[in-house]
Amino acid sequence: MPPAEEHPVTPAPPRDDTRTLATVAHTAFFLLLGASVARFLLRHPGEPRTPWVIALSVTLALLYVLGPALGAAPTRRRLLWLGLVVTTWVVLVVLAPSFAWCAVPLFFTALRTLPPRAAIVLVAFLTAFVVTAQLQLSKSFDPNLLLAPPAVAALATAVFVHMERQAQAQRALIDDLIRTRRELAATERREGTLAERQRLSMEIHDTLAQNLSSQQMLLQAADRTWDTDPATARGHVRTATGIAAHGLAEARRLVHDLAPSELADGAGLAEALRSLDAGPDIEVRFHLEGVPAPLPDRVQSALLRIAQGALANVREHSGARTAALTLSFLGDQVVLDIADDGHGFSEPRTDADGRGHGLPAMRARVRQLGGTLTIESTPGEGTVLSAAIPLEPAP
Repeated sequence: MPPAEEHPVTPAPPRDDTRTLATVAHTAFFLLLGASVARFLLRHPGEPRTPWVIALSVTLALLYVLGPALGAAPTRRRLLWLGLVVTTWVVLVVLAPSFAWCAVPLFFTALRTLPPRAAIVLVAFLTAFVVTAQLQLSKSFDPNLLLAPPAVAALATAVFVHMERQAQAQRALIDDLIRTRRELAATERREGTLAERQRLSMEIHDTLAQNLSSQQMLLQAADRTWDTDPATARGHVRTATGIAAHGLAEARRLVHDLAPSELADGAGLAEALRSLDAGPDIEVRFHLEGVPAPLPDRVQSALLRIAQGALANVREHSGARTAALTLSFLGDQVVLDIADDGHGFSEPRTDADGRGHGLPAMRARVRQLGGTLTIESTPGEGTVLSAAIPLEPAP
């Protein structure tokens, strides 16, 4: 059983309905603020408080614009910003009660910023202030002005709380799915490893171990009869030699079975690299440079595994759209370059660097063959991984 592929765990994206509600709330705030300014200027032209009302309206608009940049978490800066927004709005409502309805979008802001209990207290305060302001504007008592603001506040709070509970349930479900997938991948990996170990142990026991045992007995028998019966001893040695040849063939078969399947049936490294891919969203191109030369099996296997690991990193971490594999035969060495057009990273990494996903395994493979592994990257310009392995000179 092959080991399961472990996918990177990424945080769940924000819910679309939450983003839509935020957009609607921001739009409604500026529409209500603009309508309140227009109403005040039309009904109270030339009053001494007009400059203050305009200045406070502009200040409130600027403060509100700064809100999204501070995020939704209840940090100290976010709480200070919310306090300034509410204070500016309160002063503005005292000067011009018609600005009271700007509090409706502020309900949503308070619910997003504060813990539930503190948010409900602030919503109740804003609602009371709206009721007071509307009663001041009214020339006579109107029950709607007393009941409508609390009804609107209760509805907005109920909708937001319901959406938050749905979002929390969805996040919990996603976390459970991710945890289950990781546990399943780990279980499959362990089962695959155990199954492969058991298969190899049985293969070695039934072939190599039995052959070595037979050779030992034959050589011991030859040693005992070498002086008294040389012909029989030589026969034992010849039989042991045949068993050794058979064991060597079995060992080569085992090594061949452990080699990458892409190199089976005599397929060359170039053909194996040309068949690789990095997923449906990434285009992989292959280039061959120089005159191809026969490569040892372990070199082909190492370069293929390095290419597979590099393309896995490109798929999972780079955000690239294209990747290029270049296999270059330079006479005394073979070089494999993997380049992508992803976002890259700022800190240069060399063969001595021990970080990265899958990079230690790549460096170990290259180091065992006496080669070098280098990585070059620039933010916004992608990454180039290069594996160079020296070749023995041809006779």
